[in-house]
Amino acid sequence: MNERIRELAKQATTYIDPTANDGVCWDFDKEKFAQLIVKECALIAGLMEYEGRKGIGAQILDNFGVKGDEE
Repeated sequence: MNERIRELAKQATTYIDPTANDGVCWDFDKEKFAQLIVKECALIAGLMEYEGRKGIGAQILDNFGVKGDEE
């Protein structure tokens, strides 16, 4: 696994008070992780419109039902 994927996994993980959840200290949000990966791919592909057509990045976001940061 490369460093960028580790960073995205870290962003999708939150600390939980262990006394509140039977000793479980971390919560990994799989949906958030997937959304972060989709956004990363869309940014790499480019989000711009050209001649009224959506860029590949915007199409990737639409395809997976992920909102961009500006929405």
